[in-house]
Amino acid sequence: MTEFSMAEIEEEPAAASEREQAIAAIFSEHHTPLVRLSTLLGADDPEDIVGEAFYQLFRRWRRLRDTDSAVAYLRSVVCNLTRMRIRHLQVARKHLARSGADPTTAHTIELDGTGLREDQRELLEALKELPSRQREALVLRYWLDLREVEIADAMNISAGAVKSHASRGMTALTKILEERQAESPRAQSDHSEADESYSGKQKRSRRVRGR
Repeated sequence: MTEFSMAEIEEEPAAASEREQAIAAIFSEHHTPLVRLSTLLGADDPEDIVGEAFYQLFRRWRRLRDTDSAVAYLRSVVCNLTRMRIRHLQVARKHLARSGADPTTAHTIELDGTGLREDQRELLEALKELPSRQREALVLRYWLDLREVEIADAMNISAGAVKSHASRGMTALTKILEERQAESPRAQSDHSEADESYSGKQKRSRRVRGR
């Protein structure tokens, strides 16, 4: 039978209390940003994903014991769980499509635009069309304002791969937004007004020449 000193026995509750206090502080500061991160990445259940991430952090706290490491770990778990969730939903939709079931019965992936400007909501909608890795790189870089090394840790890839995904993602996102802008009712209305204005100028010019 293993023997423990009184000091070691007394350290157990103290260590547990320290862990709970540290995680509670991290939760208070980072829970909302992590939920937003999961939402931006396309999760339909961001609260559950972040809750699972904190549960995993609680179990692995002894290996981390550092706030910065813990937050980086949480970001990585949120990215991984969100990616897995999206893949699950995609498989579920394909299965429903093959079986002839109504695809609307499957969960949908929607980004929460609450509290965002119109241009931000349009950007979030465009993000859904990007591959997951490109979307993650852009969200972590431009929404969370992380450094490349932090993004690499969150995505479990190299810094060079982060640059590649971010560059390709930005190019694709710009193209999507430009195409949507060209197809928007406002843009079409502006084109119509411009055409009418041009047509009016042509008519006035013909009348002047006819004099």
